[in-house]
Amino acid sequence: MSGVVVGADGLTRCAWAGSSPDYLEYHDREWGVPVHGERALYERITLEAFQSGLAWITILRKRERFRAAFAGFDPEAVAAFDDTDRERLMADAGIVRNRLKVDAAIANARAVLGLREQGGLDDLVWSHRPKRHTPPRSTAELRATSPESLALAKSLKKAGFVFVGPTTMYAAMQACGLVDDHLLGCHRAGGPE
Repeated sequence: MSGVVVGADGLTRCAWAGSSPDYLEYHDREWGVPVHGERALYERITLEAFQSGLAWITILRKRERFRAAFAGFDPEAVAAFDDTDRERLMADAGIVRNRLKVDAAIANARAVLGLREQGGLDDLVWSHRPKRHTPPRSTAELRATSPESLALAKSLKKAGFVFVGPTTMYAAMQACGLVDDHLLGCHRAGGPE
């Protein structure tokens, strides 16, 4: 089996999960588990945007600080952020200080509120779940985008979101359980739906 490792506990996992205890915990408890709800999806989309160009472990290790800095990812609270909040965020060494990404988080919170009249963020995101998805058998079969992630990115951009390209949205789809990309042989492959 290509791309899987056996952990000290005897469980077979996607190889990336064995590179740190943080990754192992995230892999076993969260990655690929279906995520629903406006706040939870807004958080995942925001964190995936902040991850762009960085290692996911950087965001994972700062996640609690992100939650504190962004009002628990309450879209209503973040949508009301002003220039004072922007400056506070840009001075916060506990998060990734990138003005474009900070501004994107605020703009996206406002877009989340706008979606409420059209069924909401949950409906929009989950409407892009593939009808069929073949989990990868090896790392060679892993992908960075899909037709569905391209469509999701377009739908979100049309609704006013920014920093939601097809690669970022495919990562969100993996993380939020819209696709199961645990490798063949991983104990989580075919996990909870």
